[in-house]
Amino acid sequence: MNPCITIEREGDVAVILINNPPVNAGSLEVRSGLLEALNIVTLEPELMGAVIIGKGGFFIAGSDLSEFGKPLQEPQLPVVIEAIECCNKPVVAALHGAALGGGFELALGCDARIATEKTIVGLPEVTLGMIPGAGGTQRLPRLIGIPKAIEMICSGERIKAPEALDLGIVDAVVDGDLRSAAITFVREMKGKRRVRDLPIPPAGEIAVNDAARRALKLGKNRPQIHAAIKTIVDSTLLPVDEALASERAIFQRLRLTDEAFAARHLFFAEREAAKLGNISNVSPRCITTVAVVGAGTMGSGIALAILQAGLDVVLLEQSEGALVSGVGRIKEHYSQRVADGRMQQKQANVALAQLRPTTDWTQISRAQLVIEAVFEDLAVKQDLLRRVEPLLGAEVIFATNTSYLDVDAIAEVAQRPQNVIGLHYFSPANVMRLVEVVRGMYSSSEAIATGFALVRRLGKLPILANNAFGFIGNRIYAACRRQCELMLEEGALPAEIDAAMESFGFAMGPFAVADLSGLDIAWRMRQARATQRDPRARYVEIPDRLCEMNRLGRKTGAGYYRYSGKTRSEDRQVTALIEQISASKAITRQPFSREAIVERVLLTMANEAALLLTEGVTTRVGDVDLVLVHGFGFPKWEGGPSFWASRQPLAHLKRRQQELARVTGHGFVKGDLALFHHMHNRQSISATA
Repeated sequence: MNPCITIEREGDVAVILINNPPVNAGSLEVRSGLLEALNIVTLEPELMGAVIIGKGGFFIAGSDLSEFGKPLQEPQLPVVIEAIECCNKPVVAALHGAALGGGFELALGCDARIATEKTIVGLPEVTLGMIPGAGGTQRLPRLIGIPKAIEMICSGERIKAPEALDLGIVDAVVDGDLRSAAITFVREMKGKRRVRDLPIPPAGEIAVNDAARRALKLGKNRPQIHAAIKTIVDSTLLPVDEALASERAIFQRLRLTDEAFAARHLFFAEREAAKLGNISNVSPRCITTVAVVGAGTMGSGIALAILQAGLDVVLLEQSEGALVSGVGRIKEHYSQRVADGRMQQKQANVALAQLRPTTDWTQISRAQLVIEAVFEDLAVKQDLLRRVEPLLGAEVIFATNTSYLDVDAIAEVAQRPQNVIGLHYFSPANVMRLVEVVRGMYSSSEAIATGFALVRRLGKLPILANNAFGFIGNRIYAACRRQCELMLEEGALPAEIDAAMESFGFAMGPFAVADLSGLDIAWRMRQARATQRDPRARYVEIPDRLCEMNRLGRKTGAGYYRYSGKTRSEDRQVTALIEQISASKAITRQPFSREAIVERVLLTMANEAALLLTEGVTTRVGDVDLVLVHGFGFPKWEGGPSFWASRQPLAHLKRRQQELARVTGHGFVKGDLALFHHMHNRQSISATA
């Protein structure tokens, strides 16, 4: 018997055990073993049915994604499911942990499904640039109807067993021993009950169209969303075998698209990001209470993120007024969630009871970890650390939320600099998934491990970065913004650059983002670093001049654009200023195509990412892409700047890099773009969908 699959006989019921740790991925070995086991069940007359169950913590958490960039080997999953359906005896899927992707499709091919209460099920293929390819779009609609199937499949939604029971996806949720319950369930079944033979619940055309429209909006109109909707609707239009064949053909095509490769790259990168290298075996400290210093927009957002994880929060402010405002933002968040039906009032009350707002600095001693979210100024942050450290225990970690400042310079004023780390949240902190965990030269392994563990407990994505200006994300974005400003001098206008980047897939272009954030933030940073500026390097005065005119962005009604509410419009005054500055520098303005703008921005990002890797700010190309996708809106279907660079001919990249160096002038440093090129078509890491 295949080493991944064993059969244990419980009287007249065969128990087929899947053992492919760590998550029982549906690999070739698993598929082959299941097919062999099903043949045995079919042929042995003393067996009346079978249970398929996973060993360890999972049923089948998904297919083996490492196979998806290559020709798939037989038997493929549809063949295994066909064997279940052709078996003359009932087969029950006993679900626990996770049954996702191909694992869930296998369960849908069984005659019944029972699950433990904490089991999650779902079809996340669209999030990987594909559609379910083993009958998910055909069998699920027969259980839950077309509109709900569109919603669930096109969002990649994962649902828990109790909801799956209410929907009719699973037949029972068990509290006791799953294996025993599944064996009993098989014995009580009266023959086969194939999902493919069930009628599709009726649904009106309006309901179907509404579900499709919502799915396309949520899925940003991506090709796999259109394809998923088509195949789901095909279940009502085509004979089941024809619809299954069509689904499989579409799946086979989509899994080899650039978008699917990009999605798998990000999937693998996220798995790698969870590894901490030489500190992976370091135990994090126990955290039950976190103190957040600063109740502004960022501080209250961080406090919310921590409350949502069920931890106690001490929210500290200097003034009562600022504290009241911060608490008000937190309460408003919970009130809105209750009003929208996403949370019960009782749950909101429990969360708010864990919040301890105060202006009493001694209350900070309750915490095992402190996060400062005060004004972005080195002296302010240093003074804060000096003030709070005497109130803290010797093991308490101090985390700075700085975006650009030197973590080591902050730590140098500490009595225990080994406890100082960076936790750089992105705004809004309770929504954005990314957090850069910054390791300074003094930071202990325990402090970094604890910060990493806290971020993961919040349900966020921690990315490890070594201390450097801007860390990973802001360092790359600053280089990108500078190139966009240079293009303003050379002939482009803000709206042209923003339109080009938005057409590529960014939700907002760089100048619209600058207006939203406030131009004064970057202005203060430039002023603070003015003495470090090389006078031989090109410097664009346009954003400084806008700030001097009090055009600070949306908050003043004007920045690169003029605003009426949230609606932006081009402003002739800005155009005149840009043209005036170009003329003062004797620059002959030239038009830019959208393609030229996009390539220059992406090449700049890739070049800066290569420098970060060479300098050791990060050691993994995938981390760069995760930061840009999750922190800066880089379209995930493009995979990130490193992945983009890996898909371009290296000779072309180097020619364009040479041109970029020429137009940028003094101070431009060329990164080693060959660092990315080995990634082309690499899908060698085993993982699950």
